[in-house]
Amino acid sequence: MGTDSFEVVAGIETHVQLKTATKLFCGCEVKFGAPPNTQVCPVCLGHPGSLPVTNRTAFELAMRAALALNCSIAPSTKFDRKNYFYPDLPKNYQISQYDLPFSNDGWIELESGKKIRILRAHLEEDAGKLIHEENGTRSFVDLNRTGTPLVEIVTHPDLRSSDEAYQYMTTLKTILEYAGASDCDMEKGELRCDVNLSIRKKGVETLGTKVEIKNLNSFKNARAAFEYEYARQVKAMETGERVVQETRLWDVEKGVTRTMRSKEEAHDYRYFPEPDLPPVKISASWIEEIRASIPELPAQKRARFAKAYGLSDYDAKVLSFDRAMSDFFEAALKAGGKPKPVANWLVNELNKILNEKKLLMADVKATPAGLVELTALVESGAVTGASAKEAFLEMVVDGKSPADAVRGKGKADTGAIEEAAKAAIAANPKAVADFKGGKDVALKSLVGGIMKLTKGRADAKLAEEILRKLLA
Repeated sequence: MGTDSFEVVAGIETHVQLKTATKLFCGCEVKFGAPPNTQVCPVCLGHPGSLPVTNRTAFELAMRAALALNCSIAPSTKFDRKNYFYPDLPKNYQISQYDLPFSNDGWIELESGKKIRILRAHLEEDAGKLIHEENGTRSFVDLNRTGTPLVEIVTHPDLRSSDEAYQYMTTLKTILEYAGASDCDMEKGELRCDVNLSIRKKGVETLGTKVEIKNLNSFKNARAAFEYEYARQVKAMETGERVVQETRLWDVEKGVTRTMRSKEEAHDYRYFPEPDLPPVKISASWIEEIRASIPELPAQKRARFAKAYGLSDYDAKVLSFDRAMSDFFEAALKAGGKPKPVANWLVNELNKILNEKKLLMADVKATPAGLVELTALVESGAVTGASAKEAFLEMVVDGKSPADAVRGKGKADTGAIEEAAKAAIAANPKAVADFKGGKDVALKSLVGGIMKLTKGRADAKLAEEILRKLLA
């Protein structure tokens, strides 16, 4: 039958670390990379007699995230104890939210226009981290992360493909970054995704057996795990094998999911209201105050870029997708840059450099004003486009000023172009013959030869004039 006979049904649970200086219920610093077990206190370690106090900033950042995701904010909420034993959970319970989350019923719109519904978003504290000795028998516990504020965002089972899942995750990340709720750095564990996936025959309404996939530390891995698990379940159904409810891990090296633990029945976490924390009342005025603090979000910025600056939908989308990129673009316009040339340099050249050098926007050493200066040099004819691209690379990677970056990259003079033209003619007899035979397009090949010999510093129009003169 193959995958054409089946439909995938999936939802995603995302844990997002909120952008706070301290933990959710104590004053310990949130600091990635600190020496193990140095960012802890009696409260987050669960010492007897210690009492938690809710971090107001964390609560407000969670509200910003929920409002940016079109969620409704509850008028009152409470915290609950989720009871389970694990070595990285010092209290043997996690303070979370169960039946009265602070927000629910939101949505995210994908590029296709499809809306992925968000069931709920709730606040909870993070657990610690287990570090296993490689090829050894010991494990170590680092409790620095314990108590770090998280917002867990849970979707309805609305996803029908790995592409939709990828779009949802990347869009979610962008919205949360714009809202200022989180930096969403996956390498630091600030955004972690679990995919819940089942399959059913097309036309069937009932849901299949759900499998949870963990250990998805990048969107690329999430997409690959999604596709593998879909194919695995289809194969099981076709061969009569029973798909069991379980939690599976994504094995990056082998490119497969493998069983982590059985989940035949839902775990009984014995939730009950957290006795040490009072319920939180959320007034309409508080909600509106938080809503007013949310900056322009990606979809709004994309529409504004297209309308105000006359950009294509593609350019507006690329520029608005990354907040740092959009800020760079608008700063360049304030420095006197023209929208379309600046957009072209960022969308095409800067993204190319970022991909090839594996850099982030935070690593870019060029300034918006520097890019404007470089575009002016190109427009004035002081440097060719090819030379400017070389200079821009040095500006981005090394932080050179435009003047230093273009030094030695000025346009080739007429004599240098003529020498290059003679060499190009000698090296391309076929193109010469084709041109003399009436194929004017052959001249482009010779111009290309001149560009190669002058390392892109020849003026193309002048090069063509010299070639025509020499070949006349």
